[in-house]
Amino acid sequence: MDLHKGIEEGISDLALLDMLTAPDLPTPKRAMRRRDSDLDPLLLAAAAAYGPHVTRNHYAHDFFPALSDPRSEGAYDWTRWRGETKQERKPRLKYVSRQAPRSQKLKEEREKENGQTKDADVLRRSDNLPPKVLVATPSSSAAPLRSSTDAAASPVPAPPQDLEVKCMARTRVPTPHGPVFLHIYHNNRDNKEHLAIVVDPAQYLDDSPGAPAIRSHSLDAVWSEAETEMDRITRGAYVGRLSPSSQIPSTPSEYPDTTTDAIPSPLVRIHSECFTGETIGSMRCDCGEQLDEAIRQISQPIMLPSSAPSSEPVSIPGRGAVVYLRQEGRGIGLLSKIRAYNLQDLGHDTVTANLMLGHKADERGYEIAAAILRDLGLGTEAGEGVRLLTNNPDKVQALEGEGMRIVERVPMVPRSWRRRQHAHAQGKEEAAGLTMIGGGEVYGEDLDKYLRTKVLKMGHMLPLAEDL
Repeated sequence: MDLHKGIEEGISDLALLDMLTAPDLPTPKRAMRRRDSDLDPLLLAAAAAYGPHVTRNHYAHDFFPALSDPRSEGAYDWTRWRGETKQERKPRLKYVSRQAPRSQKLKEEREKENGQTKDADVLRRSDNLPPKVLVATPSSSAAPLRSSTDAAASPVPAPPQDLEVKCMARTRVPTPHGPVFLHIYHNNRDNKEHLAIVVDPAQYLDDSPGAPAIRSHSLDAVWSEAETEMDRITRGAYVGRLSPSSQIPSTPSEYPDTTTDAIPSPLVRIHSECFTGETIGSMRCDCGEQLDEAIRQISQPIMLPSSAPSSEPVSIPGRGAVVYLRQEGRGIGLLSKIRAYNLQDLGHDTVTANLMLGHKADERGYEIAAAILRDLGLGTEAGEGVRLLTNNPDKVQALEGEGMRIVERVPMVPRSWRRRQHAHAQGKEEAAGLTMIGGGEVYGEDLDKYLRTKVLKMGHMLPLAEDL
């Protein structure tokens, strides 16, 4: 009896050894191979070595649930397992997205790209800034209690401050069109340095015919009691021509707001920054040409009518200003402008490209420009009106909305279109200019498409080239 049992166990061991060491059996061509076939020999060997009370199914079906839950009692000793215990399920936390809407994110990216800050105040010293208004926290029993949501409320933003501009410096710059006075402005709305290019050579001529000087009120003002004459002269608050032998500081009362009907109103241009057109000579736009043309036209002598019929007309130097705003790409910034160029190469126009990037067709503002003109005594009711050099009706409307007195709109016709109008097909101007374009003209297929879009989609008051 025992001998027969021993023979059977020996045969079983031989069968197991033969299964583990034998080559794989041939399988039909269309048979699916088992995914766990490579693990079978290892599991069978482990089951045989562990003892007769453990089989392969114990590992496959998890006979002891406690082994799969390390937190259960007896997880590492199955003999101590007493079965599953009912545990209270914790409520699932509701996921609340902290991501802002896409429109708000785009707005924040544009403000960051354009350098705009909400609480910028560059006209005041840091120790004189008013404290921020915060939400009051109840400190006594008399104060009303607030809920947890009220306690987490963000600080209440301070009311927007009135716009202030201040001319920080002024200097004379000789140009191919004559001398200009470059003014650097700071303001309390953004951290950009906007400019004013003032053409007024009569300021340092002794025989000026009586035209009111175009000067900055904030620059000529007394900034502090401790400032010296050299401080004023260094920032540009001087009278006449500055030289080693002529150093006369100005005073606030020397240049009051005056106007006269005998002298035409100064010519003014509101120009937005364009790195590609002004610096590297891009022919996608005519911004570099417009900047040069604006200063050239403002610098032209002004002919005054003579009082006597037999006398010759009198001319005075040209006068006016170009307010140069740091609003790259119609206010969307240089980065978005470059991306819009790629969309234009795909077939979109300048308006559609801006819209596809999440911007408006034109995001520029002219509040700072109006404040700069007021500081120069231009466009005010008490001072001189201005002749605005522009084709953009929105710009005229925006400036009038800021209280500017515009007596005339002067069109800005591209030089290439004027040449075509006068039938000068050959030859090219070689006059010196201010930008990389110089005194020449801008032309090309990209520019024609750009100008047509401004006329047809943005309402610029300019005849198309084929209508000339």
